[in-house]
Amino acid sequence: VDALLTGNWPVLANASAHLVLPAITLGLFSTAVLLRMTRSSMLEMLGQDYVRTAKAKGLGGRVIITRHMLRNALIPVMTIMGPALAGLITGSFIIETMFGFPGSGREYVTAIGNRDYSMIMGTTLIYALLIVLANLTVDIMYGFLDPRIKVK
Repeated sequence: VDALLTGNWPVLANASAHLVLPAITLGLFSTAVLLRMTRSSMLEMLGQDYVRTAKAKGLGGRVIITRHMLRNALIPVMTIMGPALAGLITGSFIIETMFGFPGSGREYVTAIGNRDYSMIMGTTLIYALLIVLANLTVDIMYGFLDPRIKVK
């Protein structure tokens, strides 16, 4: 971020190049799972009555997909998003340790090795709070995707 703010483009390019492999390592599995789930949900939506009705009304394929199918297909995908976010958060422990990045995940692993129990408990509490917030965000997103799931 500092290189971007100061306009130091060679340093920014170097930092970006060093982030490519950890980002791919961290995000590849969860992206594959989410894409596979989205595809299967979309294929399931193709046979629904409202999709056939939209086709009969003469709506274009892109409109049918974005306005009608995708919103309903994202409901099962959102179910997986909470655990996927938890996997990304806890996966940072391994990524930071493997690639030697300084961060809270690496400090957590070091604290486990050093038996620093106060650091372990504090970091566990913070990561648990992040996972609870991620799951709460997913539950709130349900209300936007499916109007039948409103809190009364």
